[in-house]
Parts: sequence; structure tokens; C-alpha cells
Amino acid sequence: MIALIDYGAGNLKSVQKAFAHLGEPVTLTADKDEILAAQAAVLPGVGAFGDAMASLNQRGLAPVIRSFVETGRPFLGICLGLQLLFEESEESPGVKGLGILKGKVRRFPEDMGLKIPHIGFNSVTWRAGSRLFAGLSREPYYYFVHSYYCFAEDRAVSAATASYGIDFDAAVERENLFAAQFHPEKSGRTGLSTLHNFITAVRAEKEG
Repeated sequence: MIALIDYGAGNLKSVQKAFAHLGEPVTLTADKDEILAAQAAVLPGVGAFGDAMASLNQRGLAPVIRSFVETGRPFLGICLGLQLLFEESEESPGVKGLGILKGKVRRFPEDMGLKIPHIGFNSVTWRAGSRLFAGLSREPYYYFVHSYYCFAEDRAVSAATASYGIDFDAAVERENLFAAQFHPEKSGRTGLSTLHNFITAVRAEKEG
């Protein structure tokens, strides 16, 4: 069972439908024991960093997520679900993130001459060996909606980069941990292929 972590964020149904379309239903849950017993977990997210962390902390889910990642089972963060993995964000000064990845989430500079938030399809460049992008073209397109971006301190975890005035991490990957700034569930066939790659990792972990 794949647990879709429910902490009051939006876009849960679209993520749920995308997995169901691929023949891999997910269980929407905020139950700590159910999440920790799952074969894999997905952390979606839209909205503000501070509000999301407040909700995770109020529901007691922040330590559950950290514990789950430590189990070695596949974990996928989507959009804000990527940003929450970092230590902090300029969006919410003084609010601590999950701290699973080193680094600070930053706002796109106002002087780039580009509209903020960054909305629409954008190409990404992924690194060889990435399981999340296996079998895809070298520069696939994904749908983005964000005003803040990640650039991991440990560059070894960067699975893909994109450019919108400046370069940023479009996805990260470290052993069982996967996360994307883009919305695979809103990125057509390419996004479904990416989710399929995550499902493949889940099944490999189960069989192993």
C-alpha cells in the first residue's frame, strides 16, 4: 500500500487519480501507524511552507515522515512536498522544515524580468542513473507552479535541474528518497511516466 499523506493540503485527489490511472491505488491517510506500515509514502503539497509545517507538526506527522524515510522504503515529495524536506524557507522565516535535506528554500529574485510565480511547462535536465527519469527523453517537460526554489547543498542529491532566470533543482533523489518541484500528476504522459518509475521503485523494494 502507498500512503498519500493527508495534512490538509490541496491537490490530493489529482495525485490519487494519477496513481489509480497507473493501476497503483493509494490510501489517503493521516494515521501515523498506517503511514509507517505502508510500502511507500507520498507527500504532496501546495500553499505556504509555514502553514504546511504547522499542519504537519499539529498532526504529529513531521516525526512520522522523518522516521519513514529512515526505514529505507520509497518516499516521494511533490512540489511543496519537496521544499518541506529542506531545513528552512525564505517564505516563512523562523520556521523549521523537516531537515531531511540540507539547504534553504529561496524566492526567485524579483529583478529577473520574469513573472513570479513560475507557472507552466518547463524542460528539465536530469542526471544519468536517475531512477525517477529512467526511459525519458533527455529534456522532458513538466508543469511547474512555484515562487520559491530549492538548490540542495549536497549536489549529489540533485536528480534534475531546470532554469527560470536561474538554475534550480527540479528533482532530488537519494537512495529511497525522491522529490520533485514540478507536478507529475499535471504533466501529461511524461508525468505519468515519472510516477510509473516511482511505482517501479516501490515494487522493487517490495520484492527485494
